[in-house]
Amino acid sequence: MPRNPQRIQQEGEKYQCLECEKSFKTNRHFQRHLKIHSGEKKYGCPECEKSFTNNDKLENHLRIHSGETKYQCPECEKSFKRNYHLERHLRIHTGQNPFKCLECGKSFNMTVSLYRHQKIHLGEKPYECLECGKTFTDGSGLYHHKKIHTGEKPYKCLECGNGFSTRRDLDRHEMIHTGEKPHQCPDCGKSFNRKGSLYKHHRIHSRDKRYQCLDCGKGFSSKRSLHSHQRIHSGEKPHQCLQ
Repeated sequence: MPRNPQRIQQEGEKYQCLECEKSFKTNRHFQRHLKIHSGEKKYGCPECEKSFTNNDKLENHLRIHSGETKYQCPECEKSFKRNYHLERHLRIHTGQNPFKCLECGKSFNMTVSLYRHQKIHLGEKPYECLECGKTFTDGSGLYHHKKIHTGEKPYKCLECGNGFSTRRDLDRHEMIHTGEKPHQCPDCGKSFNRKGSLYKHHRIHSRDKRYQCLDCGKGFSSKRSLHSHQRIHSGEKPHQCLQ
């Protein structure tokens, strides 16, 4: 007898789907997820009678009929004007990163992302903020940085009301509410909500100890570990007992 997907199992702030065991921290995300199992698709297309679980997906689908877009993603139903853009988008779902940096081995799903990353190794930062003098490798980084000075935070979290200066920061923040950790370590299975955190964690397995102590030659996988170690040589004791 199949389990009832409408039931929920609460663990603190978590809502767990008993159909697929996926967990959510908010009821809103949980209820939206349940529609996948219930088959509820109340938003119908007037052109082809295809139906969708929410209005956003319907509006995205309607662009195919209007001629605005014609290539649709089978995973998330997002649509594109050109097949090349669809193929590039599909790498998000497959996790494919074919463009590799020869300097550090980091991989990317687009050539433009690789090109932007390579500027880090070259030390090239031609875009300068006129307010504080901070420089960036690309115009996008400078554009988002300027919002710090203006205080502009147009991207609001619907769960807690926090504002963010970029869509990327909002998406990253929302993972706190959903509990989503899409980046998994292939060696130990540990998951992270940021790709950078996974990359840093993976050094443990690869034995990459790029941060070396100039006093004794000992190597460390993170700058934080190196700084903690250097206190042995400097005699620094920043944490004082008040008792």
